[in-house]
Amino acid sequence: MKASSLIEQGIKREQPCNQRSGEGESTMPRYFIWTIGCQMNKAESQRIAGYLDAAGHQATTSFSHADLVILNTCVVRQSAENKVSGTLGLLKGLRNKHPNLRILVTGCLVNADTQELRRRFPYVDLWFKPGDYSELISWSQKRGIPIKQGVNLPRAFSPCALIPIIQGCDNFCSYCIVPYRRGREVSRPLGEIVCEAEELVRRGAKEVTLLGQNVDSYGHDLPGHPDLADLLNELSNIDDLLRIRFLTNHPKDITLKLIETMASLDKVCEHLELPVQAGDDDILRAMRRGYTVERYRELVHTIRRKIPQISLSTDIIVGFPGETEEQFERSFTLVRETRFDVIHVAAYSPRPGTIAWREYQDNIPSDIKKERLHKIEELQTAIASEINSQLQGKQVEVLVEGRKREKWFGRTRSNKLVFFEDAGDWLGQLARVQIEKTSPWSLIGKVKK
Repeated sequence: MKASSLIEQGIKREQPCNQRSGEGESTMPRYFIWTIGCQMNKAESQRIAGYLDAAGHQATTSFSHADLVILNTCVVRQSAENKVSGTLGLLKGLRNKHPNLRILVTGCLVNADTQELRRRFPYVDLWFKPGDYSELISWSQKRGIPIKQGVNLPRAFSPCALIPIIQGCDNFCSYCIVPYRRGREVSRPLGEIVCEAEELVRRGAKEVTLLGQNVDSYGHDLPGHPDLADLLNELSNIDDLLRIRFLTNHPKDITLKLIETMASLDKVCEHLELPVQAGDDDILRAMRRGYTVERYRELVHTIRRKIPQISLSTDIIVGFPGETEEQFERSFTLVRETRFDVIHVAAYSPRPGTIAWREYQDNIPSDIKKERLHKIEELQTAIASEINSQLQGKQVEVLVEGRKREKWFGRTRSNKLVFFEDAGDWLGQLARVQIEKTSPWSLIGKVKK
């Protein structure tokens, strides 16, 4: 999954604060979940919240109001790990003031050997691996919290729901820590995913996003070897499910069958996350990505020919060890020629334990990395401005997800973020919006009734 889109949030509902803060009268145990990282982390935090709700806990709005705090962490880049460490330091001070506070940590900070983590952060009560709810359940049951193993609690926090379909990754890209923290690929049974989607739709979801570190590997480890295209066909049969998305794809694994299935199913949105990471073959080889730049270009051409309305997002890493100026310019040229709708660009950050960390010296100065990153960002801003400006004056279909600063917001099928003002209740509805203003990052319009 893309690592560059950091999500920092509390999984919570707006509830009165508990007695620690002097607000409210409830004596129910309170919890707060802090999440940083990818969409998979967000989905797993929602699942944890479901377990805690079923056990009689009540969500609260901040660390200071909670009896139980869970950090769902990311260490894909150093900046994310620094935020996790800073938050753990904040919780140490809070624990000193409130000794009964319980602190649990999951996500990619947690590796197979937690001894060093326990030494560094002795005030944490439990470390459990990402997606391993059995450890959370066992810890809770030992303390009289009646969480049941296997409880089925899919929850739609918004009209747009997240469904993990495959855990782990077998690719071992040289820069990536994910396989070492989430393990090898394990697919969920197709029928189980369909049942969860049906339940989410029953609870109000109109769109589902299928999640995996590499969704294109889905099903290879299951009996009969169903693939992502088969899953999309099954989900498309669910009444009242309006849209289906999935991420993230791997260019070496995406198939023509999947592309043609996308093109044939009305419910599958015209948007694809297709990380390229670099525009130079030698760098791609050092990254262990398994494809060439020419293969990537051919893939993009095929996708756009089969699905003319497709919007493409990608990831790019600048400053990978040994990247010359000429190699960076090839990435820059690829961006200019391919004209992505969105790019998540990041400077290379060495991750201890990865192949690149062991085999390559991080020899690109930070100021050069920043310069290259900003150059890609400036180019992409111009490209996105031009692409989005083509929607000026046009009507688009928006699935409304919520309100922000007195405006309704949602996304088009091509994943464009749209805002509009209206006094009606549009949550979960499809709105026809005429675009009046465009920018590289979002669109503003007026709803057509």
